[in-house]
Amino acid sequence: MPKTGWNERRRALAEARRKRPLARRLLRDWLLPIAVIAAIMAPIRASIVDWNDVPSGSMRPTILEGDRIFVNKLAYGLRVPLTTSWLARWGVPARGDIVVFASPTGGTRLVKRVVGLPGDRVRLAGNVLYINDLAAGAEPGAHAVRLAGSPVPVVLAHETIGDVEHQIALTPALAALGADFAEVTVPGDACFVLGDNRDQSSDSRFIGFVPLASVYGQATHVALSLDYSRLGRPRWERFFAAMR
Repeated sequence: MPKTGWNERRRALAEARRKRPLARRLLRDWLLPIAVIAAIMAPIRASIVDWNDVPSGSMRPTILEGDRIFVNKLAYGLRVPLTTSWLARWGVPARGDIVVFASPTGGTRLVKRVVGLPGDRVRLAGNVLYINDLAAGAEPGAHAVRLAGSPVPVVLAHETIGDVEHQIALTPALAALGADFAEVTVPGDACFVLGDNRDQSSDSRFIGFVPLASVYGQATHVALSLDYSRLGRPRWERFFAAMR
């Protein structure tokens, strides 16, 4: 084909593409690539790794409002993508693990710490946690502090659950709501969870035992963190921070 004819053909094709309906061009250039990416990411988020926004302070001081956390969905097994059915299971949550699960009282996704496994006896006395009659922490002190972004002063205390040592926050003004909890025995297919912000958490004291089958995975790191009390300013020191 002569060069002049080839150039004319290229111009004709370019003009034809330009005149294609806008909707078709949007579908080809934008919507189709987005759909492909979504099709790839959906099973990854469903079965391998996910991230979860934290809107409340029930896990302070370990997790803050505005944190976005990594959830390792392979920590305890592999599920069929986009379902709750297991392809394989190779573990269960350990005491001290921070887990993401569906609430037994409505299916809301929650983040709490596992303190009791099947067969464990769990109780609270004066805000001291006992697991199989062993105290996980000491009597909390009396010195109150105000954590960044916290609406009320709290008392910080230490707990050791399994191999995990972590801080908990106690709110003296609200302690009567859950400071004492009669001993219960965790059934064979469930776990007992508590929030680290002990007096401001809706956990197993109120929603009951959490079925192991409803645990999505283990929360291990903060991916990023935004301080909404300061117009969404990044908390750089929390980016990729490991959680205990």
